[in-house]
Amino acid sequence: MEEKMDIEKGKTEVNVAIGAEEGGIHQQQLVVFKLGGEEFGVNISQVREIIRKGDITVVPNAAEFVRGVINLRGQITTVIDLRRRLGLPDKEDGDAQQERVIVVEVGKNTVGMDVDAVTEVTYLSESDIDEVPAMIKQKIGTEYLKGVGKLPNRLLILIDLKRVLDSDGIEVIA
Repeated sequence: MEEKMDIEKGKTEVNVAIGAEEGGIHQQQLVVFKLGGEEFGVNISQVREIIRKGDITVVPNAAEFVRGVINLRGQITTVIDLRRRLGLPDKEDGDAQQERVIVVEVGKNTVGMDVDAVTEVTYLSESDIDEVPAMIKQKIGTEYLKGVGKLPNRLLILIDLKRVLDSDGIEVIA
């Protein structure tokens, strides 16, 4: 596996084998990021790049979870506030230097997701993924979650990007 993270330049490049097999066990490779005090993960196969949060142009009358648009090398890209989309409380003061936009591709849509920080790229075995516990279901709309991943010292909430950007989300963004 070859991995290069260059947060200082504002992007991340990752060259890896997706869905690697280790000892016959299928593994997912995830990009791990923070929203509030929680860690979330999305499948790296859907991540196009990670950029520093820059100026975002607000679009009047957009859905409440749409932050606005950015010019990403000539392509106008919608940026959503993932915190609002998931129903999490607004951000308190934090480290603006760590904020990133994860540019993802779901179907034919390219969308940026505003997150507090991107922390790592990791593997997670399919056998280490459980259903979403009832306590989390009360806090976040479970329709956007795939499950909870168990890592040695912590848990990751796994996001289903297709559902986050599906139905009313895709229509508003497109």
